[in-house]
Amino acid sequence: MRLPFLNRQKEMERIEKSIRSESAELIVVYGRRRLGKTRLLRRVVNQNDIYFMADRSEKAIQLNAMAVEIGRIVPSFDQVEYSTWQALFSTLNSRVEKHLCLVLDEFPYLVQSAPELPSVIQKIVDSPDNMISLVLCGSSQRMMQGFVLDSSAPLYGRATEIVKIRPMKASWASKALGLRGISAVEAYSVWGGVPRYWELASRFPDLETAIKGLVFDPDGVLHNEPFGLLLDDMRGLAQSHSLLFLIANGHHRLSKISSRLGKNASSLTRPLTNLIELGYLKRELPFGESLKSTKRTLYMLIDPFLIFWYRFVQKNRSLLEQDLVDEVYAGFEKAFPLHVSGVWEELARNSVSALRIADISWKPAQRWWGKGKDGREMEIDVVAESFDGCHLLLGEAKWEQNSDLNSIKIKLMQNAENLPFVKDRKLTFAYWLKSIDKSSFPDSLIYLPNDIIVPPE
Repeated sequence: MRLPFLNRQKEMERIEKSIRSESAELIVVYGRRRLGKTRLLRRVVNQNDIYFMADRSEKAIQLNAMAVEIGRIVPSFDQVEYSTWQALFSTLNSRVEKHLCLVLDEFPYLVQSAPELPSVIQKIVDSPDNMISLVLCGSSQRMMQGFVLDSSAPLYGRATEIVKIRPMKASWASKALGLRGISAVEAYSVWGGVPRYWELASRFPDLETAIKGLVFDPDGVLHNEPFGLLLDDMRGLAQSHSLLFLIANGHHRLSKISSRLGKNASSLTRPLTNLIELGYLKRELPFGESLKSTKRTLYMLIDPFLIFWYRFVQKNRSLLEQDLVDEVYAGFEKAFPLHVSGVWEELARNSVSALRIADISWKPAQRWWGKGKDGREMEIDVVAESFDGCHLLLGEAKWEQNSDLNSIKIKLMQNAENLPFVKDRKLTFAYWLKSIDKSSFPDSLIYLPNDIIVPPE
């Protein structure tokens, strides 16, 4: 089943505005695979635009294939054989009488067979007689960034629009899969914000059969998914793969990661930074701290699917290769609530700015951990400051059936009294819970899955 096109309105408007401009533009669209870049571009282009999907063929094959596509719009263009990209683009520019848009999807594949192509495009873009707006799109974030963001690259500073396609929010996953409440949170905890994963999962009757068929089965479409992602973005797999595995499985501090790998911590700084820049990792700091003020940095995976994969697939690959899918799934079922609880905490923090809790506008929420005023270690799931600086939000996120809210409230208020950074700000308390009867606690600010994952209209 093919899902309807969802969201991406902002990205569509930015791209469309540029390619419909009266002047020739250079638009760059990039993001990891399976986020819907190709489908997005196909919705933007019209019958007078030229769309070309590159592959890994040799340069001569690609030149001929593109000439054929151009020939659909420019009569007889494909009747000539082009030996170079310079010849093709020069001929195209001389043949068009009005502004034309050319989309080059999977642009990195073209460059792999023709490294001179970025320099050729630079000359086209810099020409005052250029009549061609170019859209360059690719899934290799490393290469796409290198083409336009590296100051030594030929196309550096030439792009008039750079659009990074990111994973979607949980509310869109809820809409795509037709799920609400607890089921929506659990599904998002597996598939994350990647539309193609939702589309694949929607073909199965439930989450269990989708996990078994798509991910746990050695022949499943997503069984080796992280390897494809890393191959797009990394020169080598081993180190990045190892870093993601360790971090997904609880090794969040640089000292622990380096110890497990048997490497000097300083040698891992660059690889970790690369994974952050590519959107796979984030650097988490306690609320109110900065990189200059604290060494309590934690490295965390961002994508729920990658967390899920490294916890439940990578650790069980030998068993899965022996077709022990049901046995692995039985173990997964026991550990799944703990996995979901981490995703639920992140959803709780992400919801703060949108909820307007206690009719107050809040800045983005963070976690806080550290020593209280009495010297004991503490942790609070949700901490946010109001935009006026007068209020502080403290919250707890629990993924358990029928939480004991009274106990949770007592502990949170005790921790609040022990916090070193409250100062004279007014405190607001809120609770993100899996399941509870709200009517029994009318004076408490309680948020359930249906409150924070609301499918868009």
